[in-house]
Amino acid sequence: MCESCNKKGKYYMTTAIAYTSRKPHIGNTYEVVLADAIARYRRLQGYDVFFMTGTDEHGQKIQENAEQNGVTPKAYVDKVAGEIKDIWDMMNASYDKFIRTTDPEHEKTVQRIFKKLYEQGDIYKGYYEGWYCVPCESFFTETQLVDGKCPDCGREVKKTKEEAYFFKMSKYQDRLMQYIEEHPEFIQPESRKKEMVNNFLKPGLQDLCVSRTSFSWGIPVDFDPGHVVYVWMDALNNYITGIGYDPENPSDQYKKYWPADLHLIGKDILRFHTIYWPIFLMAMGEPLPKQIFGHPWLLFGEMKMSKSLGNVIYADELVRRFGVDGVRYYVLREMPFASDGSITYESIIARYNADLANTIGNLVNRTIAMGKKYFGGILQAQGAKEALDTDLIDTALQTVKHVEDKMEELRVADALEEIVNLARRSNKYIDETAPWALAKDEAQQERLGSVLYNLLESIRYIGVLLKSFLPETGEAILNQLGVKEEGRNLESLENFGFLQAGEETNDPSPLFARIDEARMLAEIAAERAEQEARKAPEKEEPKEEAKPEITIDDFDKVELKIGEVLECKPVEGAKKLLVSQIKIGDEVRQIVSGIAQYYKPEEMVGKKVVVVTNLKPVKLRGVLSQGMILCADDGKGGFCVLRPEKDVPGGSIVS
Repeated sequence: MCESCNKKGKYYMTTAIAYTSRKPHIGNTYEVVLADAIARYRRLQGYDVFFMTGTDEHGQKIQENAEQNGVTPKAYVDKVAGEIKDIWDMMNASYDKFIRTTDPEHEKTVQRIFKKLYEQGDIYKGYYEGWYCVPCESFFTETQLVDGKCPDCGREVKKTKEEAYFFKMSKYQDRLMQYIEEHPEFIQPESRKKEMVNNFLKPGLQDLCVSRTSFSWGIPVDFDPGHVVYVWMDALNNYITGIGYDPENPSDQYKKYWPADLHLIGKDILRFHTIYWPIFLMAMGEPLPKQIFGHPWLLFGEMKMSKSLGNVIYADELVRRFGVDGVRYYVLREMPFASDGSITYESIIARYNADLANTIGNLVNRTIAMGKKYFGGILQAQGAKEALDTDLIDTALQTVKHVEDKMEELRVADALEEIVNLARRSNKYIDETAPWALAKDEAQQERLGSVLYNLLESIRYIGVLLKSFLPETGEAILNQLGVKEEGRNLESLENFGFLQAGEETNDPSPLFARIDEARMLAEIAAERAEQEARKAPEKEEPKEEAKPEITIDDFDKVELKIGEVLECKPVEGAKKLLVSQIKIGDEVRQIVSGIAQYYKPEEMVGKKVVVVTNLKPVKLRGVLSQGMILCADDGKGGFCVLRPEKDVPGGSIVS
């Protein structure tokens, strides 16, 4: 099927629009790479794809950031939106439109939508009083807070009271519940759907604040000066304003592409996309998107990336070291379907060397090189098939089907694994057929030609399939093979044998050079150290006021002993707490510690720790704690437990 035929109809997909508070890190960039792989594959299948991404540019946080930088909010978002677009382009994102919520047409349409919903009685005026998290742009009630802080990000919240407009969410709650029940594919993965239904819909929806008066950087409510449209009523509507929606006169493009086939969004904003957005559409009388897929996070090791923790990795930094396709491959391959993925420099290097340099790169390079050496790069006839040939051919044909099946379920990592498996099978075929041995026997020249033909055709399959995921690599493979345009589409993979005898390959060129791990890690460490040294001196933090001096008698009141952690598990309903059973001499104490952000329960088991044993027992989140584990601030926003230098017995006194 040729890519321009568009026999399969339309396919409209979007990412969430990136918030223009700062330059996006690789965790943010993952989403657009994932979306691009899906969009490219749909085009390869013959769909008329419209892929939209963009930036979310209003809100209190941006206004505050702009003020801190001494610029206007528009100047601030222009700069950050430019950085985001540059990164998306660098990653070869093949979007059809990059929308900005400061685009005049978007702003005008949002005003018309707001007025329509107000006039039909779905929006009303009132007052909001509660707790507001600026980074999350979210309001919370007292009971929703966790330890007095934002339940989503853990940051401080502000007590807020202001005049505001509200949307009647409860009016559409039952209708949305029914829709979700009747459309099981609407929210994916399944675990995300259960979370939304059980945690938000079933307990009941409160009316939603949809305007603000405490700041001015937003789309004005044109019939009520002083109010600006709140971020979710503004940002979510980009998915329809960007393709020409208008309450009175929607464009032909909107009529063609809506409803969206796929909204691809991060799991942290799933509530807004699977509850608020569908209800807004119901109120507007518009169809709901066909599927909303909440992808997991890409973590740095085991922790969420955070500038304050100093564990942020940026896409341009990675591309400089691994190339665009090296980075695309890692983030696509390492992200599970429903659980969080992890990124470290060590893991990128290992995956790069194993799959790209060794498996794919080596296969392509040595096969084309053998063809040049033995036949001057001229393809020979396929020849009679032997059992080994049939197995390779079947694997190639099945790979096409397996990739299609995985992509239908958006299991992109699994689809990539299928392609790599074909490369592995092709490498095994080289070992099984030993072309270098066949080349030594004049009587085996026909067989040698047939073996190389099968390998080159198998590599063509890999090149065509890789185009969606690693576009530069896929094209480079096909270029080295000298494949004509008609041999670069899915239709050409229906039968094994597209390449024709007598055609000539181009010269081989290495696709991926193997990385020296120790050398690269040393370079990264040196570069980071140099960057830290170059930083302008920051304002001196106020020194902590020294605590009053104590005497040895005061210190003697504190009883410190060595304990060994026997068991450890999370405290139910508390994100930060672990409860440990600690053996201290002949007794076992239960101690609750606020270290869940820094240690997994299994990491604590077996550790020798320093324990304050004469603290008065207390209950934390209803769990009894009979002491305290001593920890130290690591200077990077985290904590580490204090441990004895030597393996001393449990119960030993610390003095």
